[in-house]
Amino acid sequence: MKKQFWALVCSLVLLCGMVLGTADVAKASEDSLKCVDGSYLTMESSSSGSTSSGLERGKHLMDGDSIISNPATGKIYAYGATTANHTVDYVGLVVYVERFNPQTGQWHQVNAWTVEKYNDYYLSSGKTLVVERGYYYRVRCNHYAGNNSELPYDMNISFTDGIWIG
Repeated sequence: MKKQFWALVCSLVLLCGMVLGTADVAKASEDSLKCVDGSYLTMESSSSGSTSSGLERGKHLMDGDSIISNPATGKIYAYGATTANHTVDYVGLVVYVERFNPQTGQWHQVNAWTVEKYNDYYLSSGKTLVVERGYYYRVRCNHYAGNNSELPYDMNISFTDGIWIG
């Protein structure tokens, strides 16, 4: 009798886990066709974005990149890079990690950091972060490059699509 009871309990726990996990994936699949503020909500394990348009770069800023990936359960790797056309007085990068809030339908910042270099043409920065599961995350970067005698600096943005962290 005890064996039957424990078999029933284990079966119910397994069934509940399958139902809850399926509901989570089904919700994510429904969202995967949405585009919010330029980012698609995807089920991919990584995404990248770039400042690829030559008209938006400016005199000194060549390009900028942003990357997000899911290296492990409950973690993301966020990365950004800025490249100038030549050595400049200032190269800057602000990396924002944002989470999609389904109640507001908007991206909300959950982490950010800044990196700067002087008398250089390139910089990059990346971090592995522990994040709350069950949400879409993206990386958005602000890229800066220029000379102090020609303010304001050239500036552009890049961003990734949102990836599901389940």
